[in-house]
Amino acid sequence: MLCASLSAAHSASAAGNVLRVLAWPGYADPDVVKNFETRYDAKVEVTLVDSDEALWAQMHGKDHAPFDVLAANTAEIRRYTDAHLLAPLDLASVPNTGRQLPRFQALGSIDGLTTAGRVYGIPFTYSSMGLIYDRRQIPEAPHSMRELWNPRYRGKVLDFNSAQHNFSFTALALGYPQPFQLDAAQMRAVAHKLVELRRNLLTYYTLPEEATAFFIRHKVALMFGNYGTQQVQLLRRAGADVGYVIPDEGALAWLDCWAVTRAASNPTLALAWINYMLEPDVSGLLTQRQGLANTLAGFAGSSANAHIVWIGPVEDTHRREELWTRIVSGDRSERF
Repeated sequence: MLCASLSAAHSASAAGNVLRVLAWPGYADPDVVKNFETRYDAKVEVTLVDSDEALWAQMHGKDHAPFDVLAANTAEIRRYTDAHLLAPLDLASVPNTGRQLPRFQALGSIDGLTTAGRVYGIPFTYSSMGLIYDRRQIPEAPHSMRELWNPRYRGKVLDFNSAQHNFSFTALALGYPQPFQLDAAQMRAVAHKLVELRRNLLTYYTLPEEATAFFIRHKVALMFGNYGTQQVQLLRRAGADVGYVIPDEGALAWLDCWAVTRAASNPTLALAWINYMLEPDVSGLLTQRQGLANTLAGFAGSSANAHIVWIGPVEDTHRREELWTRIVSGDRSERF
């Protein structure tokens, strides 16, 4: 799961006022953390993750103190709530939610954020997961995710290393109407298709910076953009001439939210962190630095008419991860 090198921890000397944050790259930059520490006379320890699987492993790790606040997508928020790992939120302590766009204030309409009338997650940032392509090799935007399997791109495709998203976007590509709730036959068909995709892959990636390096160094033609517009911005800053498209069959999209854990030693400080994250100057950095949309402003990304499929809880997380491990290890299609 997560390597120690991915942990960006600020030494904790103020024993009574430490906030332990579990988040994704770009969500808690050093200057953002420093300003919070100064304002609240606290020390913040930030641990970064590169996948949903790594997030889950960190939350169940026994070699560190419990986390106080975390960022996760809506499907994972539901998973953590069901596992009794999150605390319900006092919205009165997060007044900056009033700055958010109306659709993000309507928490009851967003699947995964409320349980039994109580709120467990506050929207923070979001992006679609479309196709990123090299315009020099692919002059016209591809129309389907099935282009990832096109033989002309053998050895020139990058894929994100995640069981959940790979099964879901492949289900969309195969035309399955419920990509998060696959039956046994559909699961088998998707597994076969993902084995077939290996023929075209250069490799799998985890972090957006890693994908950027692979893309440029190896002249990649096409990539499943798990980080969406964030990756597009990174690639263009690195000099790549890339396009971004939502395929006709639709693209998965994630909505990352802040949540407070049941193990939080200082829930008041954790809520202050969430409120701070929703300040315009802080949320705005997501767009300026990462190319991600924030919940205070309009959508920075694809056409409003694009078919977006918000990710949801899957039928069997363990089964997907078990199959994915076999797929990436090189297991043959006939064994599934």
